[in-house]
This record gives sequence, structure tokens and C-alpha cells, in this order.
Amino acid sequence: MPDRLHRVAVLVLEGAKPLDVGIPAQVFTTRASMPYEVRVCGAAPGLVTGGDGLSYHVAHGLEALEWADIVFLPGYRHPDRDDPPAAVVDALRRSHERGARLAAISTGAFALAATGLLNGKRATTHWHYTRALAQRYPLIRVDENVLFVDEGEVLTSAGAASGIDLCLHVLRGDLGIAAANHAARRLVAAPYRSGGQAQYVPRSVPEPLGERFAAVREWALHRLEEPLTLDVLAQRAAVSPRTFSRRFVEDTGYTPMQWVMRARIDVARELLERSERSVEQIAADVGLGTGANLRLHFQRILGTTPSEYRRTFAGAE
Repeated sequence: MPDRLHRVAVLVLEGAKPLDVGIPAQVFTTRASMPYEVRVCGAAPGLVTGGDGLSYHVAHGLEALEWADIVFLPGYRHPDRDDPPAAVVDALRRSHERGARLAAISTGAFALAATGLLNGKRATTHWHYTRALAQRYPLIRVDENVLFVDEGEVLTSAGAASGIDLCLHVLRGDLGIAAANHAARRLVAAPYRSGGQAQYVPRSVPEPLGERFAAVREWALHRLEEPLTLDVLAQRAAVSPRTFSRRFVEDTGYTPMQWVMRARIDVARELLERSERSVEQIAADVGLGTGANLRLHFQRILGTTPSEYRRTFAGAE
């Protein structure tokens, strides 16, 4: 448990979409396993008219942005027509200057863009609005083909469901993979979807094949200590390696071998957090053979060492 709770503000603007508001408020709900405090706020305390026939009664005004460690900006209606109030833009800038992260869900990216803090950075939003975002803010490198983008102090995500992916991504960075997986199970959500996964599959996919590929991934997760080659996985799916590779990237955002390596590293992370097994033992458990091999891939993917990761996250859940 940290010395104090992580502080999360959810900023509700006029026309706010209910799912976008609810996702961070629910993901970061205060409980023993989730050391967060959430405050839902608006431009001023009181009633905020939302989208989809709902309104919100918020207890806090913009002072919550001075309190928060991370500020979520839910999507809202007509972002390409309506600028956020100047007081909101100024408060977001001050919050960022103080060191808070700013994270936009869906069309909340337009309010974040209005601060100028996305200029020169990659960002995304709901696919329906990516062109409008790029036209209105040409200094932003808008990527329409991803679920979320993490630029460190500013983060953006696509439609509502990808807001869950973004929140779980933040959780992994704050508390470790065990806590993020615990939250995903509570939400009945996929524990990990790559930020680089496409927002939507550009053509229809026969459902039985989609189910078959999901079953192969589940099968592989229980056999990470074994050799898992492209040919082995494709044979399990009963398709050609070429078809398997193409469809796998569409489903996950990764090539099959990238996904296998990520899965092995994720299991290694959880073992580092929740067990006292040595680095050498964990390397064997996850199919990476030697501790040196585990250290190599851990550094490449996560930018840290297994030992440093264990010191940071052991007992964090």
C-alpha cells in the first residue's frame, strides 16, 4: 500500500458519454486491492448535462484537477464543434504543469488537444473522429489504427471499450500486472489488449474462426514452457501459417511470436511479484530457458531488469 492513495479525477464535460465517464470511475474504485481515490468533477459542482439522455451531478469543480495525480477526460458529444470552456483548458494545463498525467477516452482527446499538450505527439480518438481531430489540430500525429497511445504524461484512447484497455494499462504501470489482472477479472474484461491493436477489423470475420483462434491463444497460455513456433500454433488452429499470422495480427495487434514473448514476459512478471522463485527458475517456467535470456527480453520489452521489477512490485496487490 502506498503512503497515500493514488488520486484520480474524472472530468465530466457537457455532453459526456456515460460509458466513458463510468469506466475510470469503476476501474479505479477504492478498495483494499486498489489504492485509489476517485473524484468526479466538472467545470463547476452541480448538474452537468450529458449525452444519451443522461445527466450527472458532480460533487467537485476544477479544484479536483489541482488535487489529482491523473485526470481522465471522458468523450463527449460534438467534439468537432464545441470547444471546452477556457477555464477547463487552463485548469488542465495547470494540472499538467504540476505533474499530473492527462488521459483522454474517445473524443475526450479533443479537450486534451485544446490545451496544446498533444502538439508534436502521437494520439488517437474514436475512429469516426480521427480525421476531424487531425484537421482541427494539424500538429498532432493522429493514429486511427490503434486502441490507445501512451506518450508518458498524456494518454489517449479510442472508443469506450478501449478506455478499459487504457485504464488497465495505467494500472499495470502503477501497481504491476497482478493487480491489473485482478481488476480485469473483476470487470470480466480481457486482461491485455495491445495498444497497437486495430480499432476495428476492416472486414467481417467468420465467428467460428475467431473462436478457434481464441482457443489457440488459451491453449498456448497453458504451455508457455514448451516450444511454441508459428507452425505449431497454425497447426493447432488448422490453418496455414500465412493465414494464422495475418489473422493473429488483426485479433491482437501482435505477430504470433511477439504475442508469445509478451505472454511469457507477463507470466514472468506475475511470478516475480507473487513468488520467491529465482530468475533462473522463472525463466525455465515461462519457456525462456536461462536467466540471461529472460533478462534480455525483460529489458527490451519493459526497460528494466527482473530484479528491479521485483523490488518495485512485489506485494503491490
